[in-house]
Amino acid sequence: MTVLSFDKDGVDVVYQATEFRMERALIEEATGTDFRDVTDHEVLKLVEPDPDLTGEPRRIGDILQAKNSTN
Repeated sequence: MTVLSFDKDGVDVVYQATEFRMERALIEEATGTDFRDVTDHEVLKLVEPDPDLTGEPRRIGDILQAKNSTN
């Protein structure tokens, strides 16, 4: 299972027991999209070769907004 944790500067990833950071600029370059408009599914596709994409994709901007409203 892959775990993604989003913040305004990028994504912390845990994939196959390995933790690493994907910076905002890397994600924007890889997707050709503004960071806040990239979806969690798109990030997961960058990490995993064949991800299990269940549920509706969520924009990073929406994830960050929801995260900030609970703090």
